[in-house]
Amino acid sequence: MLRAEYVVVGAGSSGAVLARRLADRGASVILLEAGGGDRSPVIRKAGMVGMMHAVPQIKKRFDWGYYSTPQASAQQRRIPQVRGKVLGGSSAINGMLFVRGNRQNFDDWAAEGCTGWSYDDVLASYKRLEAFEDGPSEFRGGDGPVKVTRVHGRTEASEGFLESLARTADAKVLDDYNAAEQEGVSVFQQSVSGGLRYSSAVACLGPDAPERLHVVTGATVTRVVIENGRATGVEVVRGRRREVIAADREVVLSAGVFGSAQILMLSGVGPAAHLAEHGIEVVADLPVGDNLHDHMFVPMTFTTRAGRHKGTAPYFARGMVEEALRGNTFLSRTVFEVVGFLRSSLATRIPDLQIHALPWAYPSPNQDAPVRHHVDKRPALTVMSTLIYPKSRGTVRLASPDPLAAPLVDPGYLREPDDTTVLLDGMELLREAIGSGGVAPDIAELHPGKGFATRADLAREVPLRATTVYHPVGTCRMGVDERAVVDPQLRVLGVEGLRVADASIMPTITGGNTNAPALMIGEHAAALIGASAEASR
Repeated sequence: MLRAEYVVVGAGSSGAVLARRLADRGASVILLEAGGGDRSPVIRKAGMVGMMHAVPQIKKRFDWGYYSTPQASAQQRRIPQVRGKVLGGSSAINGMLFVRGNRQNFDDWAAEGCTGWSYDDVLASYKRLEAFEDGPSEFRGGDGPVKVTRVHGRTEASEGFLESLARTADAKVLDDYNAAEQEGVSVFQQSVSGGLRYSSAVACLGPDAPERLHVVTGATVTRVVIENGRATGVEVVRGRRREVIAADREVVLSAGVFGSAQILMLSGVGPAAHLAEHGIEVVADLPVGDNLHDHMFVPMTFTTRAGRHKGTAPYFARGMVEEALRGNTFLSRTVFEVVGFLRSSLATRIPDLQIHALPWAYPSPNQDAPVRHHVDKRPALTVMSTLIYPKSRGTVRLASPDPLAAPLVDPGYLREPDDTTVLLDGMELLREAIGSGGVAPDIAELHPGKGFATRADLAREVPLRATTVYHPVGTCRMGVDERAVVDPQLRVLGVEGLRVADASIMPTITGGNTNAPALMIGEHAAALIGASAEASR
């Protein structure tokens, strides 16, 4: 039987960081990953992210392939729920955008009873995690494992849009939105350096990893083994074999917002009535799978020669040759270039509207179907009105007691009318910024198009066009009340020796792309577990 002091389930954004830090502290660690290796150039080369998601045959190699249940407020659409099934998890297949969130997010967590998770608390973990291109400062880290750079080599369309958006919204142009203040417009930061994606696997599971860290791929965890109220290991399926891997100290679930919730419920930890429906004996009656929420955006595409890039095979082929010969092409960086953190009409203390901009055309009206979608071949600029703080909430539930069956994912998109209001405010702001004349003289709206001229027209389109930014959180909520699944030490309530450390523990979503916070959670969890181990000696 394989055994270690710690068994970490999921080598994704949080899990890989956590496992590496525990091993660096001298502990023996087994890190289990259901997917395979991440050596493919489609993953490693930053600019290949567009191709990865555009070609279904490539995407299915690295994605769990989940879909939402039909969404009643989004025309009954079944919306893709992309999650990485590979070393590095979703950090190996995402857009590589590095956004810590607003400092108020973490202070709000602490104010609700999550002691140790204020901004000042998590700042130290962020700084340990990153190697920012400007070097260390009061706010930034300089020698961590995840390299963070600004997007360089930006297009004329993106530069013009940044200036126009700042002027239209009367917003500051920020040098670093991950430092003293977030509100304003800026160049995106990315977990990329030298053209290489810095996923959690690249950063933490390379050849310098200590021998005490044992990584096992192709290992699907079916349940946590719980004996007399204590987690003692996990049951794993590897090929045709089913085995138990023992944990002498703790089991930590870092299987993601869907995976961690599913494994807990399969192990008897979850809503008692739901578990009873599937014949699962209840170990702890907890609201596992509740509090699911996610960011949404609505893409708006404008044709312009200043966008420069063409979505054609010859253009990509030339780019690959140039990248191989001299580097520093569009394949060396994320597809996104400019970001804004602004206020809608419903904003209170902090910005509630994020703007994404990328100099490429985008599929219309959505990407729900698992096919290669038609994209306009002309150079273009796509800008996205993004809902940062959704009021809508949903659930993750078991479809069956079969651990290999996909869970039922119901994010409840657009259930709350205020979510649509924020998206519409952003869409109108974007049209105003584009129409101000500061982006490019030849710019013209392609999608949704001039046929949707009024706010009422756009409102009818939002249920068809709004889609996930792939940032689901919250299903194993951290807290100190009846809604909590884990306490502020990330310990599962009612079960000894079991923690959760991934984006599922977020009480409320962070203000921006969630990969950096997920990486931070792994870093922060390692410190919490290390302190607990020291205290028990």
